Amino acid sequence: MSKLWGGCFTEATSSSLAELNCSLPVDSRLFAEDIDGSKAYAQALSKAGIITDLECQNILTGIEVVRYEWIEGLIKFLESDEDVHTVNERRLTELIGDAGQKLHTGRSRNDQVVTDMKLWMRKGIRETLSEFEKTISAGISLAEKYKQVIMPGYTHLQRAQAVLFPHWVMSHMTALKEDAKRFLDLKKRSNILPLGSGAIAGNPLNIDREFLAEKLGFDGVTSNSMHAVGDRDFVIDFIYCASMTSTHLSRLSEDLILYATKEFNFVRISDKFSTGSSLMPQKRNPDSLELVRGISGIIFGNLSGIMMTVKGTPSTYNKDLQYDKKFLFDSFDQLKKVLDITAGVLSTLSVNGEVMEAALSSDMLATDWAYYLVRKGVPFRTAHHTIGQVVASGEKKQVKITDLSLPDLRNICDKFDEDLFTHASDFRKNIEQYKATGGTSSVTVKKQLVEMKEFLRELVL
Repeated sequence: MSKLWGGCFTEATSSSLAELNCSLPVDSRLFAEDIDGSKAYAQALSKAGIITDLECQNILTGIEVVRYEWIEGLIKFLESDEDVHTVNERRLTELIGDAGQKLHTGRSRNDQVVTDMKLWMRKGIRETLSEFEKTISAGISLAEKYKQVIMPGYTHLQRAQAVLFPHWVMSHMTALKEDAKRFLDLKKRSNILPLGSGAIAGNPLNIDREFLAEKLGFDGVTSNSMHAVGDRDFVIDFIYCASMTSTHLSRLSEDLILYATKEFNFVRISDKFSTGSSLMPQKRNPDSLELVRGISGIIFGNLSGIMMTVKGTPSTYNKDLQYDKKFLFDSFDQLKKVLDITAGVLSTLSVNGEVMEAALSSDMLATDWAYYLVRKGVPFRTAHHTIGQVVASGEKKQVKITDLSLPDLRNICDKFDEDLFTHASDFRKNIEQYKATGGTSSVTVKKQLVEMKEFLRELVL
């Protein structure tokens, strides 16, 4: 079969251009979506009277044979095959004859490929959200398993305030929740049908685009044919969402890599997700998390790549956009891997609760002591300055602030009393103060877990 184009050409295509022009190694992944779109379009052609009912039925039957051949690995590529669309139309025509050549009537590969990609993206988002559910569920289980553990919370990598370990876990799961919501929003926003836009000007054959949208499960149709065929914003959005997710997974990985060091010894990464050294027998390296951290750079690179590709193209379709699928599919594949690895790490992680609690230092009580003075009627700025003086006094005497005597403290502020040591110096009691929504008290953390479980139920619907 000859190419889908070239009637006015008098010279054969350069072999180097033919090789560069062929997108089959990448877009063959769209074979099922291309077949689904073709079936709906055949029915629209029949509805418009462009092909007969019999021709339509032959196309529907024949294209399902093509689908079977793809699934079973029976499809053979020819030199004339440029892309998945060419293969499907060529093979269909071989099976059913001239009716196969009528399928492309009024349709361009410009609106065909963008339709295929939107169909694929629906499936890609669904599979991605399934990975989110698995990863967040693993985080919830980890938080519940160690719900009583207290740990140092850090800002600037310096000890800040005591928090519940599950509060730290849920900080990362909340980031993933927001990422999942981005994908859910994209799924809805991108579900608009471009098919029926033709190459640029639209379709002149009375094709019922609303009928096509209904057949293919779209929520509506695009409003401008020129925009529709050149639009790759939904691809950029997908890769952006993937990039944000991988960024958050990278930050979680970095925390766990630090916490797994001998210096911290807060957690132990399972042997299933660790590797060793070829030289040093004692090493247990967190390679799983380092790879998750590294892959975030690959996905961000894909985002840069697609944006640089799109920014340089004039309006409507240009062949540069052939590379959109490479960026899209790679981002999807990489994100699926890192979500799966993260779920595995979290579900097998061991937490050294005693070590975490032993890492709490008295200086981390400083903020709670400031709140103690606030409750005694001291303005916060004054209280903040006063506790700074307490910390300085402890440093000067080379003792913990909890080892300073009450007279020492009263020399700084007469509001200090015995209840400072019985109430404000207990980490666990202090944690329970933070009952405002989103805080680290056991009550509010439990609420976070309940809300996250409710979100997961929505996610899998």
